[in-house]
Amino acid sequence: MSVIRAIGRTLFSAAKSETSPSATAAAGAYRTTARHNPLEEFFEVHREVEGEKPNVYGRGWKASELRLKSWDDLHKLWYVLLKEKNMLMTQRQMLHAQNLRFSNPERISKVKKSMCRIKHVLTERAIEEPDPRRSAEMKRMINAL
Repeated sequence: MSVIRAIGRTLFSAAKSETSPSATAAAGAYRTTARHNPLEEFFEVHREVEGEKPNVYGRGWKASELRLKSWDDLHKLWYVLLKEKNMLMTQRQMLHAQNLRFSNPERISKVKKSMCRIKHVLTERAIEEPDPRRSAEMKRMINAL
């Protein structure tokens, strides 16, 4: 069993033990269904075991691909990438604290580059907007990301 899974299980059990008795009783009705712990989103589910073939991860998004997406799709993709970045940085920090190696550190840079490209595409759209008020509003929204 990998170290990440052991640490993750420790954190998950700590989070479960901190729930109040009333919350536990209310959750009793949901025991037959799969329960979801929000902390699970900060850890990678499938991590390679030592000696196995390492996982291969995809590439970052290209600006040309992002230009084809709608404003809403880019907004959703931004938050998916933000969640991925948080998960990777949490994992990197945990491993660093235990003097273990973080495999595939290039994944963080791919996510960051994709996020920068989304901002670039949205900024291009804001500049091309003919209405100056709408353009200024779009730029404020982009800068808030």
